[in-house]
Amino acid sequence: MNFKKCLRCGCFFSSVDDICPNCAPKDNFEMSKLKTFLTNQVEDASVADISKGTGIDESNINRFMNNKDFIKAVKKEKKNIDINL
Repeated sequence: MNFKKCLRCGCFFSSVDDICPNCAPKDNFEMSKLKTFLTNQVEDASVADISKGTGIDESNINRFMNNKDFIKAVKKEKKNIDINL
């Protein structure tokens, strides 16, 4: 295992993941919250709108939206969603 810098808090840790063990529960909670928001969202929303509606920091929203597995999960929940990166 190599030392990595947590993408969320910036601390250094030893793991194969990109998020430190302290931030992983927060990340999972926010991903779930974002997935629910996007699944229930009827109209287009900017990252700022999503942040305001969920309380999730814009940098974390952008990180989640660049996660292919997260996008696949959201698209699976909501067939007609259009997510453009």
